[in-house]
Amino acid sequence: MLKSLTAALGGNQSALALSVILVSALIAASTGIIGATIVMLGTITLPALLSAGVNKHMSSGLICASGTLGQIIPPSIILILLGDQVSNAYFEAQQEAGNFAPDPVTVGDLFAGALFPGLLLVALYAAYVVLRLRRTASRDLSQQPVKKASALKLTGNIAPTLGLIVAVLGSILIGVATPTEAAGVGVAGAMLIAAASRGGRSAWAASVCAVLAVLLLILRQSGLFGLEFSDGRIAWSGTSLVSILLSVTVFALLVVSASSLLRGDVLLPALRETVAITGMIFGIVIAASILSLVFRGFNGDEHVAELLHGLPGGPYGMLLLTMLVIFLLGFILEFVEIIFIVVPIVGPIILQSDISPVWFAVLIALNLQTSFLTPPFGFALFYYRSVAPADIRTWDIYVSVVPFVAIQLLALAVVAAFPALATWLPAVLF
Repeated sequence: MLKSLTAALGGNQSALALSVILVSALIAASTGIIGATIVMLGTITLPALLSAGVNKHMSSGLICASGTLGQIIPPSIILILLGDQVSNAYFEAQQEAGNFAPDPVTVGDLFAGALFPGLLLVALYAAYVVLRLRRTASRDLSQQPVKKASALKLTGNIAPTLGLIVAVLGSILIGVATPTEAAGVGVAGAMLIAAASRGGRSAWAASVCAVLAVLLLILRQSGLFGLEFSDGRIAWSGTSLVSILLSVTVFALLVVSASSLLRGDVLLPALRETVAITGMIFGIVIAASILSLVFRGFNGDEHVAELLHGLPGGPYGMLLLTMLVIFLLGFILEFVEIIFIVVPIVGPIILQSDISPVWFAVLIALNLQTSFLTPPFGFALFYYRSVAPADIRTWDIYVSVVPFVAIQLLALAVVAAFPALATWLPAVLF
């Protein structure tokens, strides 16, 4: 995919750097796994960037920053965790204000709200890269392929990833599935893509399964057929029987694809890592909940409320201080701890005003993204350090991310100045 995009964009160093950003954005919208993205980019693209004349600081910063796009481009784990905490904080704030039936804040709202800010950040990264590299001596990286073949190859490389993005985000944004159901769709789609890449019968089964699944969705949404019910029971009509038969076929082909991944020692490691990460998150949630209860037990929330209400600027002064605290905490804490400690404390206070909970959550998500790049505990820096050559020192990595942290803060300021970037799409869709 990187080679195809680089050739399509011109085959020079700017094209290669832009390809890194675009591929990272596609990976972010399909999986959002920072560690795997940065390790992959560092292994594959770092030698190419350096050989193309891009200096080590620009290359390192580009890879680290691009790898963190998955934390703002939905579906993002930050947005999922924020969805629960902001929803609870907003409900508590509205109860304090006398509104006992507020509109719920869902993860789908946050996904829609973060879409334009995420694309804005991608555009700012791209603009910075083009401006920085346009005066740098460049080597031609293209292999001068035939345009038609290059376009076909590019389409073939991008299509599976785009299909997965459309399946997950599209099902949420058009209201076909809830975020939890869409997560299941994403898992199934990722399994089909992995099985198809193995070739042979696995590829055939995965392809047929994907086609049948899309066909079922189209027919069901168009109302042509589906399960028919009568008096709360399935009406065994021809339409119902065909729907059940197709559904069973899709499930059987999915099982065949999963079994090929199981035999190839792909599925079990993924399951183990999923269980480990889930257990870690639940451990942090329990510890943060205990801390929050103890904090409230000693009336800490009342002291925080007094402090925030005493700030100049009203609710926007509170919001500014909260953003500053979150940014500073990002240097020493992981994003999960920040979400479960800060939001339950300041959220119910800030959201008693007319501040949109979706805008509030998106601002926090943009702010938390900087925590992956800020030393000494930025996870992106650790991941990149593990694959960077010895001649790129740790200090070089720290210096390389400074411009990209500034770009992230610029994106935060733009979204803060124009709340419609985060609130318009959720209002239209939901």
